[in-house]
Amino acid sequence: MKIKSILSAVLFLFTIGIAQAQLRQADSVSTYRSIIPEDKQGLLKNIDIIANMQMGYRSDWQDSEHVQSNFRIEQFRLEIKGYVTEKVFFRFRHRYTSEFEPQSIDKIIKGVDFAYLRFDLSEKVQLTIGKTFADWGGIEFDMNPIDIYEYSDIIEMADNFLTGVGIYYQAFDKHGFSFQILNSRTQSFEELYQGLPKLEGSEFPLASVINWRGSFLDGKLTTIWSYSLFNEAKNTFKNYIALGNQLKLDKFTIAYDYKWSKEDLDRTGIISNDIPDNLFPYSVQNTLYTSHWLKVDYRFTNKWQVSFVGFMDKAKWEDDIDPLKTTDDWRTGYGVIPTIEYFPWENLNIKFFAGYVGRFYNYSDYATSRVGVEDYNTSRFMVGLISPLHIF
Repeated sequence: MKIKSILSAVLFLFTIGIAQAQLRQADSVSTYRSIIPEDKQGLLKNIDIIANMQMGYRSDWQDSEHVQSNFRIEQFRLEIKGYVTEKVFFRFRHRYTSEFEPQSIDKIIKGVDFAYLRFDLSEKVQLTIGKTFADWGGIEFDMNPIDIYEYSDIIEMADNFLTGVGIYYQAFDKHGFSFQILNSRTQSFEELYQGLPKLEGSEFPLASVINWRGSFLDGKLTTIWSYSLFNEAKNTFKNYIALGNQLKLDKFTIAYDYKWSKEDLDRTGIISNDIPDNLFPYSVQNTLYTSHWLKVDYRFTNKWQVSFVGFMDKAKWEDDIDPLKTTDDWRTGYGVIPTIEYFPWENLNIKFFAGYVGRFYNYSDYATSRVGVEDYNTSRFMVGLISPLHIF
């Protein structure tokens, strides 16, 4: 009997304790405020957070000799974007696999791709202010960077994200035009170019970019064409043309870019990097870079795709400052990238890939004899995953 009485008393006290705990929990819910105020939580419906990732295992080779094999995060770009109001859109994207040093011109770290506001002035007109992409055309540059296994030379060496203002006008249903005024670079003239006593940095180191995006044949054929003019120094410019074209035919997608960069100063920098300081102790002038880029995708099932990327990059030095110069040709580079990609889930944008990146560099006889550069090649075998992981 005593045992029953003791058990009843313990059960009674335990029940009272649970009830009091529940009361305290309910009270805390009503007392403590959410981190995001309730009247602001509706804004999250218009906000996207995306983790753009490319990672995997790679083996690198140079001139048929193994260099190293390791796991590597090739790309990680965290992106937050959305509408603050019905007419004001913001976008921020930080590239964690890039430099974290603030740049001398725009005062923001180089690893920030986007930090801008966009104002929708009407259904057809948008105004962008901040750091954004230079809308200089081409299918290659318009792709999400995580889907690129290797860029062609001009894109790889360029400042692709610059600060300024731009306006986009959807003139017709299938044709839109944009115009941008941007900083021509993120670093100062003195940081980029060396030993040029006859040239001064420009008081207005700006770039203008004109772009046309077109659509034909019910969207099967699209174009991204542009012309850009960069002011690198006083009376010194870079002219850049990019002509991007893409054709979609059932399971095939074919894209072709032509790029042409005429530079009074060697902004791309490939030739300047090859020439040692003891020969020409300054950045070279009058260079020309051209690129042909081709991408073919074949989606033979919903979950499998094979892809091939091939490109050819030419570098020419058109200056006659060297009395021993026999040709304008400097270097021709080739790239081949065959890959196979697997998409396991329909409702999750993740793909696994396996592929090869081959680069082959051939120098002219003049470049080889004058500065001692030699032909070489690099190879990379890779397996991994890619995802613009949409968190919410």
